[in-house]
Amino acid sequence: MISDQSFLTYSLRGTIHGEPIARIMAEAIHAVEPDEVVKRSVSCTGDTLCVGGRDYDLSGFKHVHLLGIGKASIGMTRALMEIIGSHLTGGLVITKDARESLQPPIVTLQGGHPIPDENSLIAGSKVIEFVSSLGAKDLLFCLISGGGSALMTAPVEGVSLADMQSLLSSLLACGARIDEINTMRRHLDRLKGGGLVKLANGATIVSLILSDVVGNPLEAIASGPTATDPTTRADALSVIGQYELQNKVPSTILACLETAPETPKPGDELFKTVQNLIIGSNLEAAQAALTQASMEGFNPYLLRTDQQGDIHDVAFELSTFLRQTSRTGDPVTRPACIIVGGETTVIVNGKGKGGRNTELALAAVRELAAFPYVMLITLATDGEDGTTDAAGAVVTGDTFQRAADMGLYGEEYLEQNDSYSFFAALDDLLKPGPTGTNVNDLIFLLIF
Repeated sequence: MISDQSFLTYSLRGTIHGEPIARIMAEAIHAVEPDEVVKRSVSCTGDTLCVGGRDYDLSGFKHVHLLGIGKASIGMTRALMEIIGSHLTGGLVITKDARESLQPPIVTLQGGHPIPDENSLIAGSKVIEFVSSLGAKDLLFCLISGGGSALMTAPVEGVSLADMQSLLSSLLACGARIDEINTMRRHLDRLKGGGLVKLANGATIVSLILSDVVGNPLEAIASGPTATDPTTRADALSVIGQYELQNKVPSTILACLETAPETPKPGDELFKTVQNLIIGSNLEAAQAALTQASMEGFNPYLLRTDQQGDIHDVAFELSTFLRQTSRTGDPVTRPACIIVGGETTVIVNGKGKGGRNTELALAAVRELAAFPYVMLITLATDGEDGTTDAAGAVVTGDTFQRAADMGLYGEEYLEQNDSYSFFAALDDLLKPGPTGTNVNDLIFLLIF
């Protein structure tokens, strides 16, 4: 369990509100910890398993297997193993860090993230072998969470791992949204876009899903291995056109998107033995934070959980909202804790270190310069912003001047996409460590 003390930074340690704010952030994470969300959704009495109001007679299946995919797969698997106990025949878990492995009968594998690597390819091959061994009398639990798209990959014929790495690097660098990236993946991977179901030979599949995608579309979370796909190859090609990547994408990718078979669409009979259930999302984390904020004496307010867009635009929008609310007391009076959830995007031109959360915070520094009694905090709920060990950063009205006194100017760091270095020098990086869960990002707007 993440400690609230692990959220404290220079700016939070320097205010009487710091520890209450740290508790608010910690409670948001605790509410979506993998074991908690599984136990809230699944129960077992004897041989009868209840999942989201639907009952399964475990004695009626020849084998009961488990497949975990994503950053939260270890915690989700532990919780389900505790619930179903000896009914479990075996399983396979694909995670970001296999040092935290599980005991037999579970096999734990490590994949690459955010770009798939050779380990991801091996994991994809093992999943295909595992799922293809199932039959119509078997039950498969799929425990799906964010990061699953990269941790497990099985490119379609004619597309190599290097092709996928090149494509994904280009999409991430140009600021493509995760739903657009996953549209591409579903049409280029044998396991995504319902591909896992096609390989399972009619097995009953129950997918417990921890969402890291705005709006919780089943097809977008880990690229929808057990979900039908409402998008088409034409949609995938349009993403390439939108970001003008025609000359950057490998020719094999373009050829595949012109000729490959379509993914299964909504209504496909193949999915009649599949139950997909969202068991946790950004909203649950935000609601828990709001409840804790009220307990800490703040007036809580949920602004939205569908925030998207370029970090510069979002920083301007939220900073303007924060200043206006501070002045007017509308829509919430001080002391206020306003919460925003979602996932922003970053266009990468520089060679610095950072992620979308620290970049958004850096873009807000000038917007909040010298504005009193406010704070903006960004938080990646998985504890890892981009490829860094930070989860986000803290900005106050004093940040701009404090940085200038140290010879640090935000615009220069933004040009180099080096937000991590900027906030590291100020000791205002959030570093709670990997949280074991992943439900998108949260932004906290505080008024004192």
